[in-house]
Amino acid sequence: METVLWSHPEAERAGKPLLLMLHGYGSDESRMSAVFKDLPRGFVCAAPRAPMDIAGDYGWFLLDYFLVNDFAAVVGAATKVLAWLDTEMVRHKFSSVSVLGFSQGMAMATTLIRLRPDMFMTGVGLSGFALNNELLATMEPLERKLPFFWGRDVADLVINPDATEFTSEWLAANTDLQQARYDAMGHTMRADELADVSSFLTANVPGSFTPSS
Repeated sequence: METVLWSHPEAERAGKPLLLMLHGYGSDESRMSAVFKDLPRGFVCAAPRAPMDIAGDYGWFLLDYFLVNDFAAVVGAATKVLAWLDTEMVRHKFSSVSVLGFSQGMAMATTLIRLRPDMFMTGVGLSGFALNNELLATMEPLERKLPFFWGRDVADLVINPDATEFTSEWLAANTDLQQARYDAMGHTMRADELADVSSFLTANVPGSFTPSS
């Protein structure tokens, strides 16, 4: 968590809701900071760089097409994010924390929710998946079903069908799910999807809506 891009300077963060934004595999924090402008202005957005070097880009943990992963690496990455969050919550006294993850970042976002369900106000997953893991499953279903928005293109070839099927089942059982499908979007984020994300967030996170001046 050494490199983090913020939507607001440090002096303007205190007391606002935080939106933690987690990039995908083989990407970096700039992918998420590019859409700060498309999200509700009431949020302080934070986009950290994942810790693992992936041929000059970054990832949260190693994986292949079948999304096989080393769970110890997953937990290690999640623990670093949660420790950083705890520090930033004390420093800035954010009113709440929500988490948005794209692609592998959605796997991280849902893992954070599974490990610390009371920490997060809402969750957003875009073109991604949740991890099918027996150890995490022992603590589920989650007692609190937080609002969660899942956006994707059903023709996205990057996320394999087994992972999508598990994700659908997991979200239905463990969250208050809202989902939307975007034809011909592929494995990316799009303006109409981000507009729907913004509507979802402002409806569920107090203080995130700021009227246009």
